[in-house]
Amino acid sequence: MTEQDLLYVLALQNVSKIGDITAKKLISHCGSAEAIFKEKKSNLLKIDGIGTSTISDVFGKYHVEAAESELKFIKNNDIECLYFMDKNYPEKLKHCIDGPILLFQSGNVDLKKQRIISIVGTRKVTTYGIAFCEQLVEQLSVFNPVIVSGFAYGTDITAQKAALKNNLQTVGCLAHGLNQVYPKVHKKYVLEIEKNGGFLTEFWSTSNPDRENFLKRNRIIAGLSEATIVIESAEKGGSLVTADIANSYNRDVFAVPGRITDTQSAGCNNLIKYQKAQVLTNPMDVPYILNWELEDDKKPTIQKQLFVELEDDEKVIYNYLKDNHQQQLDIIALECQMPIYKIAGVLLNMELKGVIRPLPGKLFEVI
Repeated sequence: MTEQDLLYVLALQNVSKIGDITAKKLISHCGSAEAIFKEKKSNLLKIDGIGTSTISDVFGKYHVEAAESELKFIKNNDIECLYFMDKNYPEKLKHCIDGPILLFQSGNVDLKKQRIISIVGTRKVTTYGIAFCEQLVEQLSVFNPVIVSGFAYGTDITAQKAALKNNLQTVGCLAHGLNQVYPKVHKKYVLEIEKNGGFLTEFWSTSNPDRENFLKRNRIIAGLSEATIVIESAEKGGSLVTADIANSYNRDVFAVPGRITDTQSAGCNNLIKYQKAQVLTNPMDVPYILNWELEDDKKPTIQKQLFVELEDDEKVIYNYLKDNHQQQLDIIALECQMPIYKIAGVLLNMELKGVIRPLPGKLFEVI
C-alpha cells in the first residue's frame, strides 16, 4: 500500500458513522478508499445499504487533515500498517466480516502459518487461575503456538508472561494507540514482548483506553485466533464478550471450570453449562480438539527408549495397544476406561517418551 493509499484509508477510518463493515462495502464498490472521497454523493447513495446519514460526514476536509497528522506519527515511529486487502494482514482476521480495515503493529509479530490461541479472563485472577494458565502455556509450548491476549491486569498478563517464559511468541491487542502503555505498570514488559511478538491495535495515537475501546478490541483477540480460552470469569465480564464473538466467528472456545461457589468461575461455568464452550480440564485437551500435531523436530525418535518408566495409566494403555495394535483414541478411552479429556494428555506423554506414535485418523500404535 502506497503512502497515498494509506492516507485515504486513515481518512476513512476517521469517519465516525462508517464502521468496518460499511467501509469494506464502500471500498469494494469504489475500488479504493481514495475513490470513495472522490465519488459523487449521489453515486454512493445508490449502493445497497448506504443512506444519507451514513455518508453525510464523508466529504469533510478535516478527515484528510486528521489522517495527515496520524500518518506523521506512523512514519516517525516506524509503525507497520496492516490493510485488510494486503498479504501482511492476519489471515484468520480476514474471514471476520467486522475485522478492522487497518491495523497498526509494533514489534516482530509473525502470524503466518502459525497456531494461534487467545487466552483471556478476569483481571482479578485467583491463584487457581494463575496456576492453570501457567501450566497450560507450559504444556502447549511443545506445539509452539502464538499466545494472544489483551495485555491487561490478571489473566492477560499472566498468559503473556508465561509465553515469554516458554520462548513463545505473544501478541498484545491494545484498546488505545501505540503511543502509550496501559496499564502503565506493564511498561516493563513492552520491550521483551516486542522482541518475541508485539502489539496490534486499530486505534490511533489520539485514542485513550476508554471502556468501549476494550469491548471493541475483543473482536480482534477472538478473530486472530483459531481458539479462545477463558481461564476465569465472573458472571459478567469482557472475556465473556470475547467468547461470544469467537463463537460468532465459528471458532473453538474453551473454558476452565471452577467450583460453583467461586465468583470468578461463574462465567466459565455458565459458558460450559449453556454449551458455548468446551470444558478444559487438561492442557492437552486443546491440541486434541484442534487436531494439532507435533512439529517434526519435536517428535520423539522412532526407536523406543530402553527402560522407560511409565505411569500406571500409561502402562494400561501401553499393554492394551500392545495386544490390540492400531486403535483410535475414542476406542482406547473406552476400552481402558479413561475419559477423553484425560487420555489425550496421557497419550502425548507416551509419545514424548517414545513408546507410542500417532497415525492418521487419530490412530495410535506401540513402537
